[in-house]
Amino acid sequence: MLDIDLSLMLFVFVVFFVLLAVLNQTLYKPLLKFMDDRDQSISKDLEMAKGLAGKSESLHAEANKVLEEARNRAAEIRQKAVAEAKLVADGKVHNKQLELEDVYNSFLKKLSGEKETLRASLLAQMPVFKESIKSKFSKL
Repeated sequence: MLDIDLSLMLFVFVVFFVLLAVLNQTLYKPLLKFMDDRDQSISKDLEMAKGLAGKSESLHAEANKVLEEARNRAAEIRQKAVAEAKLVADGKVHNKQLELEDVYNSFLKKLSGEKETLRASLLAQMPVFKESIKSKFSKL
């Protein structure tokens, strides 16, 4: 049947254990060390990312604050410019109203003068009109 050679079996066990020892030193330990180092590196990177996220939130809050201040300042400048423009426009409107009132008053004076001239002219021609009316009635 089977012949078992004890010396060969012992040799195979010795080679197997030597192979395990060599593989443990050359492959498994460096591989495990590499995986541990990688895990540590990943955990450090995660902590750094969390720290940076906290910093970015504070920077984001600061940027929002600066933007809000800029919006407020722009609104103040806009309101100031609108108020100045209204003052300038009101001044121009007031000046134009005064100018138009002066033109209107001079027009009224001129019209009054022309009215008096027309009245005087009509009164001067009144006898001619009376004579013309009398002649018309006499013809009837």
